[in-house]
Amino acid sequence: MRVVGENVEQGIYSVEDARAMAEDLGLDLVEISPSADPPVCRIIDYKKFLYEQKKKQKELKAKQQTVEMKEIRFGPNTDEHDLNFKLKHARKFLEEGHKVKAFVFFRGRTIVFKERGEILLLKFAQELEDVGIVESMPKLEGKRMIMFIVPKKKK
Repeated sequence: MRVVGENVEQGIYSVEDARAMAEDLGLDLVEISPSADPPVCRIIDYKKFLYEQKKKQKELKAKQQTVEMKEIRFGPNTDEHDLNFKLKHARKFLEEGHKVKAFVFFRGRTIVFKERGEILLLKFAQELEDVGIVESMPKLEGKRMIMFIVPKKKK
């Protein structure tokens, strides 16, 4: 087998010789590439290696950005002031990098005002044009008319 390591002379050794070398250095013999011809082993401190791997994983996870879905609910008869209030919240969510799910909930007989709900959502999207992009246009699903808005990419 081929043996590599930091303070080890690279070369082809028998399994017993490689184990003895690792033992002399107080390190571990780890098989890296078993399918290679000859198989490749490395003499390293395995616990330290695992610690470094865990540290890298943690670092990558910390850098990862999660996108959260924020919901904003309207009724078909939502007034101008309420719309402006919810617009302010939606703008803040989009600036923070969250997705916004805006929906109009039709209760009872208000389902006859589908056009009013669609107009409300389109007006909402138009107001948020500077900070967000409409991912899906308003569509009716059961008693809800749903629309998704995603934040614009920052340059």
